[in-house]
Amino acid sequence: MASIFTKIVNGEIPCYKIAENEKFLAFLDVFPLVHGHILVIPKKEVDYIFDMENNDLSELILFAKKVAKAQKAAVTCKRIGIAVIGLEVPHAHIHLVPMNSVSDINFAQAKISPSKEELAEMAQRISSKF
Repeated sequence: MASIFTKIVNGEIPCYKIAENEKFLAFLDVFPLVHGHILVIPKKEVDYIFDMENNDLSELILFAKKVAKAQKAAVTCKRIGIAVIGLEVPHAHIHLVPMNSVSDINFAQAKISPSKEELAEMAQRISSKF
């Protein structure tokens, strides 16, 4: 059974797309820790990030770097934090989280609930910087 991320890649589930190329996709987390929280995924479904081929993992990180630079230009924050948790969805992914304090990237905290309009506006603002 395909993961939710594979369904997003295949267009079966909509997303707030930030950037994509032939191998990777970046989109807003709809259950974010903070406004502007992005997920970066390989389009090819791989369960565990460290099972990715070396070249693909390197390219994923470099793609995430470009996304993070656009994110930093569009969202007011001190840094873009990066996290790989890998327990919630069986598809490798990187979290890029705008941070003003360490608590902004605490995955034990309650998620925020931005509206569809807020998500669409944030996606447009970040993607315009990519």
